[in-house]
Amino acid sequence: MFADLGLPNPGERQLKSQLMYIVNTEIKRRRLTQSEAGKIVGLSQSDVSRIAQGGGMIFSIERLLSVLGKLGIDVDLVPKRTRNGVSGRALVRALI
Repeated sequence: MFADLGLPNPGERQLKSQLMYIVNTEIKRRRLTQSEAGKIVGLSQSDVSRIAQGGGMIFSIERLLSVLGKLGIDVDLVPKRTRNGVSGRALVRALI
């Protein structure tokens, strides 16, 4: 998808997009406000809003993984070969 748009680092962008989707899904599942979520994960409300709006590309993959960890979500990253190289796919499992 990002490669089709001609954006740099399409694999990284796709992975970040998937991680942000998982963050947003968990926040919605818990019915948290952005402020409540921010307190849990150590981000400001405006940063949580950026993630919710898809503007979280400014965050590193490591930071997004940290946010997920603070939400109690463990993410397995499984490399997937494509015709154009390697891109990431996020598989999610909840911590017990």
